[in-house]
Amino acid sequence: MDIAKIGVVGAGQMGNGIAHVMALAGYDVLLNDISGEALQNAVALIRKNLDRQVSREKISQDEMDAAMARIATTQTLTDLGATDLVIEAATEREPVKQAIFDELLPHLQPHTILTSNTSSISITRLASRTDRPEKFMGFHFMNPVPVMQLVELIRGIATDRETYDSCLAVVEKLGKTAASAEDFPAFIVNRILMPMINEAVYTLYEGVGNVKSIDESLKLGANHPMGPLELADFIGLDTCLAIMNVLHDGLADTKYRPCPLLTKYVEAGWLGRKTGRGFYDYRGETPVPTR
Repeated sequence: MDIAKIGVVGAGQMGNGIAHVMALAGYDVLLNDISGEALQNAVALIRKNLDRQVSREKISQDEMDAAMARIATTQTLTDLGATDLVIEAATEREPVKQAIFDELLPHLQPHTILTSNTSSISITRLASRTDRPEKFMGFHFMNPVPVMQLVELIRGIATDRETYDSCLAVVEKLGKTAASAEDFPAFIVNRILMPMINEAVYTLYEGVGNVKSIDESLKLGANHPMGPLELADFIGLDTCLAIMNVLHDGLADTKYRPCPLLTKYVEAGWLGRKTGRGFYDYRGETPVPTR
């Protein structure tokens, strides 16, 4: 199926990144959020990031202008009914995602493909609540979307080949690389990454090392570009906790039990960069470890 117009639900860090790369690749994009301020901030951030790409000679000014012209915004979710592909990029909470699909379904065209950018939730279960499980799949981008090369494509039990091929063609048009993942909790990347982050939090919780020593050990000892606690702050500690809960519940293995310290930080509202505090305090000129 030829896809020309793409709807993106959610104007946060994932949604605005997805809108950015889609518009730059030549797709018309309709970006939705319940908050008008979030939409304004998203468009401003997309413009800023595209301008950075121009300054680094990654794209031309004409390409930037054309991309910005392809992006429209709406606070009305049902406006996305006219698109060919919908990518839900709302918060990592299943009831929120289901409510979005429930509201959107009566307004979709018969051919419209529904996808979720979920990083851990069952695609089969999400699809089963819709009228088109064969046209539903996981479309998981990595953060930050304009920079990261990988996209996980996850088929539910009912996803048909045409839907998968259509989404694969979109990934290829973006110039990114697709990894096909089976529909098991957290898929590939987060099945491996999140337990590592959770173990780093346990290492902190048990006093084996402090924030600085843990992050420096992985950066210098394993050649990671970012320490696991710094990475957790970048992802969002609430998202990390949500994924660990999905792994723990879905696989029924105690090795996926979220660290109590991770839960405590989330309960405190210390979610990382987006709230100004997590394993680091970002409110000053330079980040300072909180433990």
